[in-house]
Amino acid sequence: MARQQTTPEQHSVRLLKVGEQVRHIISEILTRQQVHDATLSAHTVSVTEVRMTPDLRQAGVYVKSLLGEDEEAVLKALRTHTAFFQREVAQRLKLKFAAKIQFRPDETFEEASRIDALLNDPRVKRDLEEAARDDDTED
Repeated sequence: MARQQTTPEQHSVRLLKVGEQVRHIISEILTRQQVHDATLSAHTVSVTEVRMTPDLRQAGVYVKSLLGEDEEAVLKALRTHTAFFQREVAQRLKLKFAAKIQFRPDETFEEASRIDALLNDPRVKRDLEEAARDDDTED
């Protein structure tokens, strides 16, 4: 039987769907405190995103502790229990291969704050206002 061809768009959608399922599973495990770890029990951890590789063999799991407290300790605790998370995800998803999970800090909030600070810089505001005035005079 011939192998069914998939378009890049279908492949991308599958990656997003599987990544979202992995995110939900890990979030549920953390919410229900199924991992017996004092650090994880003491902190609220948010799983912000999961990025799957095209072969679905690796999952980059981006996490953020509430208010950014003790991020290194939380990451260390998550990484300590990686095997448990991998086993749970594999059992619940029933995929052909179990994804290798890599916990990473989510730095998008810091990046957004940095961009916001740049946009609020008086010099940038001045340049933006000048550009807006120039656009108005060209019309």
